[in-house]
Amino acid sequence: MPVDSLSPVAPNPPAFRLEGTGFAYGRHAVLAPFAFDLGTTETVAILGTSGCGKSTLLRLLAGLLPGIHSPWADKAAWMAQQDLLLPWLSLLENVLLGARLRGEPPDTARARNLLARLGLADRANALPAALSGGMRQRTALARTLMEDRPLVLMDEPFSALDAITRIAIQDLACGLLADRAVVLVTHDPAEACRLADRIFVLTGQPAGLQQIAALSGPRPRDPLDPALLPILRSIHGALKLAAGVA
Repeated sequence: MPVDSLSPVAPNPPAFRLEGTGFAYGRHAVLAPFAFDLGTTETVAILGTSGCGKSTLLRLLAGLLPGIHSPWADKAAWMAQQDLLLPWLSLLENVLLGARLRGEPPDTARARNLLARLGLADRANALPAALSGGMRQRTALARTLMEDRPLVLMDEPFSALDAITRIAIQDLACGLLADRAVVLVTHDPAEACRLADRIFVLTGQPAGLQQIAALSGPRPRDPLDPALLPILRSIHGALKLAAGVA
């Protein structure tokens, strides 16, 4: 389905019109032109095969591609797959890093409050090396929230975690990001069904957005809910088609 023919299904009025004319590395076209609306508290998940351009799309929106201006960059916070914590800084200092880099006065009280909400109050002065992967990713989430942006761009932020920790961090993120617009890149259809209001798959060459599903009800959803099975089948079918798998 061409992206231009979509009628966005959103739980609230659109806050962002995210669109682009496409993107190419040299002569290799990676992304086709795209456009979609995003509600003020809506989460959109984007899936696709490896190397199809998911992270490129997110980086384009975030203004992280050289020579590409993004009108949303100053409204967006970025959370990557890896926690990207600076090993010589404490958790608290890592959460305050954005203000430090911008030369702004650090809001230490707010940073400590975020760490407390994420169950890390007693580890604020610890170095990243002393923490588990789940604790490090919770710190990365606190740093993302510390930026206090209305749009949050997440590039497979839970994929490096074990299954139990991943579900716990998903639940935390869903609650703490409930008042933000979120674009989540993921390779996991079940994660998309748990966390997203709408699900897109990048398909074709150059890759274009195809809406697969619009979901209703509160998030995070139960991954074992039988009502999600048809949507999971649709996602798997679209991914297999995109990968050229019969």
